Amino acid sequence: MAKRNAGKFYVVWQGRIPGIYREWLKAKMQIEGFPNAKYRAYASLAEAQVAFSQPFQVNLDLKPKTSWRNSDTPPLLPSICVDAACNMKTGTMEYRGVNTVDGSVIFAKGPFFDTTNNVGEFLAIVHALALLNKDGDTGLMHTPIYSDSLTAMTWVRKKRANTRMPLTPNNASLRAIIERAEDWLRTHYWKNPILKWETRIWGEIPADFGRK
Repeated sequence: MAKRNAGKFYVVWQGRIPGIYREWLKAKMQIEGFPNAKYRAYASLAEAQVAFSQPFQVNLDLKPKTSWRNSDTPPLLPSICVDAACNMKTGTMEYRGVNTVDGSVIFAKGPFFDTTNNVGEFLAIVHALALLNKDGDTGLMHTPIYSDSLTAMTWVRKKRANTRMPLTPNNASLRAIIERAEDWLRTHYWKNPILKWETRIWGEIPADFGRK
């Protein structure tokens, strides 16, 4: 059942006066002491309105969608989120970086062939670093970068892509890109925080390709 939480909307299906309440105390008045009261909290008015238009059981069966916008500890803003997608059967990969706030695409590369998802995650972080440090803008040089790949973050920290990607004619150009990325890391200093995207708390990273 819902608990008091600032910034939420409370739907009361079964209580003294069913409805949508912006304040927990008002919602509590409708359910406290009411036999078999049915209520639930939602992060936005739109979600609450949709929920109230449906039976309580329908909403009880639905898993609430996690979003960083509803979190008490949201990610740092402004920031860039990066992610990669790779078809494990074909080895076809692409990666991109987006604005955390609105999801607008800042850069996107691919497809690349005969490779792995970790390679894409690694290149996405390096691409973001190079972009943010390209023009010497001190503001951009401190912009955080979020990734949901601990492996890629480790590779960046060690300045080496520790990949077992097979050597094939199809990925020759990609191997050259990886070498340039490693060289960039070895020859540049950056101040951008590279942070882990907390999927469990914030939901899927905004750069996610949605192909899971």
